[in-house]
Amino acid sequence: MPRVSVPVTTITRAGIAPAAEINGDATNNHVVANDGRTVLLVRNSNGSSTARTLTVVIQGAIDGFAPAPRTYSIPAGASRYIGPFDTVAYGTSMQVNVDNAELKLSAYNY
Repeated sequence: MPRVSVPVTTITRAGIAPAAEINGDATNNHVVANDGRTVLLVRNSNGSSTARTLTVVIQGAIDGFAPAPRTYSIPAGASRYIGPFDTVAYGTSMQVNVDNAELKLSAYNY
């Protein structure tokens, strides 16, 4: 199956309501439109003490070698804003992987 798209909400001077969260899909993972100003808001809904991991795939090669993806540990019950992401390294269709459905994703740009 294709990756699940995470809609990107543009922040305006007039203000916006928070974007709807997308449930993490550890089977199909996610794709996010990235214009170099994209920021992810990732919330770990685990109610006890289990941290969850978000992985952002680096799509470019360096001297013919694929660099390791960038990983972020999100503590239980916590949220993290992550980004922005350079389009050369992460692409304009950024691939985002989650290790569990307890991660909730939303994306913003400015």
